[in-house]
Amino acid sequence: MNTPEIITELKKYANPKNVEGMVRFGIASNGTLGISIPILRKMAKNIGKDHNLALELWQSDIHEAKILASYIESADNLSESQMESWVKDFDSWDVCDQVCDLFGRSQFALQKIDEWSKSDQEFVKRAAFALMAEISVHDKGASDEVFANFLPIIARESSDERNFVKKAVNWALRNIGKRNQFLNTKALEIAREIRKIDTPSARWIASDAIRELEKRKFD
Repeated sequence: MNTPEIITELKKYANPKNVEGMVRFGIASNGTLGISIPILRKMAKNIGKDHNLALELWQSDIHEAKILASYIESADNLSESQMESWVKDFDSWDVCDQVCDLFGRSQFALQKIDEWSKSDQEFVKRAAFALMAEISVHDKGASDEVFANFLPIIARESSDERNFVKKAVNWALRNIGKRNQFLNTKALEIAREIRKIDTPSARWIASDAIRELEKRKFD
């Protein structure tokens, strides 16, 4: 399939009622068709991996086409410049998080976590913590040191009051603490330090993480 054919196919699945629901969850309606993730994943499976097609789909103004682009792209083909270009186009939390599943398998992931965590742009900054969360779940071979090194970054940015940033910071902290007993202990230690910071976001991030991580049991 080529790009025009895929766009035509996407539009067949447009669902205005889904768009209304997505808006309630903080997803912009502009360029959004209201297509469910399972449908997009099925389309991606039928299309297969295709770097050039992914680049073309990303250039469309369709929300779901960007998510589909991330599904048919290969992490091995990602360049640093492509990641920088795509992250600057993020305009919603769902595109950010879906694409970060791809970015988390890139050789540039750890470098981008450090860089993007300092960004002033809300969704670029969210991407840093979405990457932490994704890697925490999916990279079974990564060392504890990798995740322990994320914790000072989480503490540093825990006072960011922007909704989509603080939720991602919390997500990253919780996922690190659920990885194993050692990281659970480290995550709880940093969460208790964050709780001492006198900002609403820091208190919420810490309290929510502590509540979940204290209940976590390991074999």
